[in-house]
Amino acid sequence: MVRTPPRPLPRAAIGLALAASVVIGGATPVAAAAVRIPGAPSCTVFPSTNVWNKRVDTLPVRADSATLTASIGLGAHLHPDFGSYSGYGIPWNIVKSSTKRSKVSFRWASESDRVKYPIPASPRIEGGSDKHMLMLDKDSCTLYELYRVRKVDGKWKADSGAVWKLRSNKLRPKGWTSADAAGLPILPGLVRYDEVKAGAIRHALRFTAPRTRTGFIYPARHQAGSSGSSTLPPMGLRVRLKASVDISGYPRDARILLTALKRYGMILADNGSPWYVTGAPDPRWDDDAMHTLHGIKGSDFEVVDTSQLRNG
Repeated sequence: MVRTPPRPLPRAAIGLALAASVVIGGATPVAAAAVRIPGAPSCTVFPSTNVWNKRVDTLPVRADSATLTASIGLGAHLHPDFGSYSGYGIPWNIVKSSTKRSKVSFRWASESDRVKYPIPASPRIEGGSDKHMLMLDKDSCTLYELYRVRKVDGKWKADSGAVWKLRSNKLRPKGWTSADAAGLPILPGLVRYDEVKAGAIRHALRFTAPRTRTGFIYPARHQAGSSGSSTLPPMGLRVRLKASVDISGYPRDARILLTALKRYGMILADNGSPWYVTGAPDPRWDDDAMHTLHGIKGSDFEVVDTSQLRNG
């Protein structure tokens, strides 16, 4: 997705690791689950106390919910930004401690983690203009993410890069971008086939909106907005599918995704088409089933008040 330059400044754990819960404003406790990735069985995608892994179905609605959903598009439909075609969606690479580390030169070096990145010999890179490259080191449980990566004259270059310790709740410095416009990690918010096959998605998902505010809210750390208008959504905004929306008639795989949107919602992470929810490509996706998600409109969503929702 097009973004403005930064301003200076395996599977969900089937054992249901519901050890952590949080009470928000006197609401019913919000249970959290540990999330795992195939190929890295010893790693969780952040602790269960991380906001990505916390349910928000009991939290209140923001007072400006109607305004913000309207600005994204009430008539626009939910769209799966992934599918069975290998070039559609954001893939990831499983690497290990012995994977060769490569130096990467950054366009926005001051807000990038300038370490050597474990780039495999034939890495999977997102198609299109964003060219995200995600690498999960299964030995150290470290996530490396690059934005608009390319190899020039045998040397790796990227616009920005970020490193995440998946056993930690630590955020990026305030004001810093990541491989995503909101300064957030990408992998934790992807729709993944392994989770759908297992029967449940137990984390928030990542989505985009056409225009965003020049501001951000927790857990986002960065903005790429076009206006300071309060009618526009800030990066980090969390929305959920309204409990009243009937999803019983949807195919199984679509229903699992929609159930996650009711329980965990999705977090605004980048500028792009309205209500595009990001996933990883997989040849096993039933594209016809996923396209039934077009039956969900922007008017079916509400904005969650996450003012008291924090990591840990």
